[in-house]
Amino acid sequence: MTTHTVLDAIATGNPPLRRSQEEAAAFMQRIDSLPRPLRNRLPALYNRSAIDYRYTCVEDYARDEAAEFDFFPKDWSLQPAPSTAARNQKYRDAVLPLAERVARAALDQSSAAPGDITHVVAVSCTGFFAPGLDIELVKRLDLPPTTQRTFIGFMGCYAAFNALRVAHSFCQSDPDARVLVVCAELCTLHFQTNGSLEEVVVNSLFSDGAAAAVLSSQSASEAHGELAYADSRAQLDDDSMDAMTWDIGDTGFLMGLSSRVPDVIAEHLPRYLDGLLRPHGLSDRDMDFWAIHPGGRAIVEKARDVMALDEAAVRDSLEVLRLHGNMSSPTILFVLKRILDQHRAAQADGSSSLEHGVAMAFGPGLTIEGALFRRVGI
Repeated sequence: MTTHTVLDAIATGNPPLRRSQEEAAAFMQRIDSLPRPLRNRLPALYNRSAIDYRYTCVEDYARDEAAEFDFFPKDWSLQPAPSTAARNQKYRDAVLPLAERVARAALDQSSAAPGDITHVVAVSCTGFFAPGLDIELVKRLDLPPTTQRTFIGFMGCYAAFNALRVAHSFCQSDPDARVLVVCAELCTLHFQTNGSLEEVVVNSLFSDGAAAAVLSSQSASEAHGELAYADSRAQLDDDSMDAMTWDIGDTGFLMGLSSRVPDVIAEHLPRYLDGLLRPHGLSDRDMDFWAIHPGGRAIVEKARDVMALDEAAVRDSLEVLRLHGNMSSPTILFVLKRILDQHRAAQADGSSSLEHGVAMAFGPGLTIEGALFRRVGI
């Protein structure tokens, strides 16, 4: 019997502290250990980001006086910088309630009760501990102790697709599979202030957030009309290993981000999409929606231009970027949630629902990861 991997529900969330991009730039301008020429460039860099708001688990970013800091030293130099151990402890304290909250919300929205969950796939690259996030979710959500667990770590912005691929494999091998995927990242814990332009750009883009999805194995009759995960594809560019990097340092995790990234992605996208769609007798002209990871404004715009998409096709991606910034792995699920909500709304009012769509993200490697979704029964 043919079974489908149905995208049952997606829930998203952020830490409570939201800062406007202007407020974030103003905070960074006060860091007197940054060279003055860089501090002078901050407002323009932040203004060009197409981001209005970002979220953080670091309360110091909302404090006006250094004497009130409790994460950073009580000095506007922010030196000595918090150690990797201190940042990882903050990660553990903040990530657990956030991941639990979005996971509960996804379960509440889905057709699965906690006791129905057969697999948990947890994703994060901004902190580590053991027993890990996967075990904590099983215990906090009162999932069965037999729940099978997978942890996907240190893969960056495209990691949600590795999680979805794993979930799809579970759903295709077990007709009773109900898989909970949770992506949680606290990128702002690792902002660096050592004085490079690359660091300033990274600090202007990244944000904190989490998203959870429930995927379920369903028969054709059960899944009729639903959006289902149909296929996936990965493509690695062998000439850009150093264009995006993520390393562990003594004062947090250190990101390398080349300005070449949008151009490298755009160069490989047409071949990538052909390889994903052609086996299904489809082309990019058949797609009703595009969920493009908004790693930055230039990435979305380059992808839009190389695929000759109109503004409406990238609106959801740019809105997520505007309202949340780049949250690494959960970001694409924020975009997919908007699309799933549109699909369900169209079904509810009897209008034309979505039939085919592509979601994709980009990360260290450089790697393009993505998936094809299609409505069951077309």
